[in-house]
Amino acid sequence: MNGALSRIPVDTFLLLLIAVVALASLAPAHGAGADVLSVVTRIAIALLFALYGARLSPEQAWHGVRQWKLHVLVLATTFVVFPLLGLAARVLVPAVLTPDLYTGLLFLCVVPSTVQSSIAFTSIARGHVSAAIVAASLSNILGVALTPLLVVALMPISGAPHINGSAIISIVVQLLLPFAAGQLLRPWLAPWVTRHAVLTKAVDRGTILLIVYAAFSVGMTEHIWSSVQPWRVVAVAVVSTVLLGIVLGITAMTGRLARLDRGDTIVLVFCGSKKSLASGLPMALVLFPPATVGLIMLPLMLFHQIQLFVCAVIASRLSRSGEVEAGNRA
Repeated sequence: MNGALSRIPVDTFLLLLIAVVALASLAPAHGAGADVLSVVTRIAIALLFALYGARLSPEQAWHGVRQWKLHVLVLATTFVVFPLLGLAARVLVPAVLTPDLYTGLLFLCVVPSTVQSSIAFTSIARGHVSAAIVAASLSNILGVALTPLLVVALMPISGAPHINGSAIISIVVQLLLPFAAGQLLRPWLAPWVTRHAVLTKAVDRGTILLIVYAAFSVGMTEHIWSSVQPWRVVAVAVVSTVLLGIVLGITAMTGRLARLDRGDTIVLVFCGSKKSLASGLPMALVLFPPATVGLIMLPLMLFHQIQLFVCAVIASRLSRSGEVEAGNRA
């Protein structure tokens, strides 16, 4: 029986993601439970970055910082390519998307990249984690200013948006400081992390599962899914999937044309194709009227889930191909 199951071509991590979404649908975190989940998720993220810091040598970290061409390509994908594709999607109004849903689609195109899942998927796929940390963090830091500016430029919203610098503090405290602590403690932690590589992998994937559960719980508790016709939700999901597929293709092709190595191309694919629900939600609450913010958030919510599912499969396949490549070199 076990042998038969092992031959079924099913990605285990994808099954875990589906199980977590089902759990959030049936038992979403709310009230005090949501507060506890938020704290646990933050602790897991901090632990993840401390482990990254302990595992990466200073030489590798410096390699991540000085990949300026890679960082320019990631930022261009996030804040130029995505918005252009969002503007092109206006032809879908009103036949496929309502005006509010299109506004939400355009909004998702201007939010920054995710940090946690982009880096975790890069790690799983055996890409350059140090470069991913810099690329994703830079996207979020610049996104604090660029996203509201793009919203003002591309969407008719009354009133100037408020740029909240707490996002930068959050990134520094939650991500960069644990990474720096891991770097400082590396002489003592590195041997232990090397011997227990499975731990880093477990924290990688466990953190993503926590993020998925927390994000989907928000959608359930705020009743976002019940405020729009079901076929419209399906239409947004299809459009989001096509959008993600186009960007994944563009980033993969750009990596080859720019002659990036395998590790940097993986960074471009994952950091360039992601959109952050964690950054987008507080921005949407500030930038949009309360009466429409739920529908406007719907495309980003769906895109966030779709990107996690798709990139989980891609990262797992890249990880296996990386193992084969490493074995051939050996």
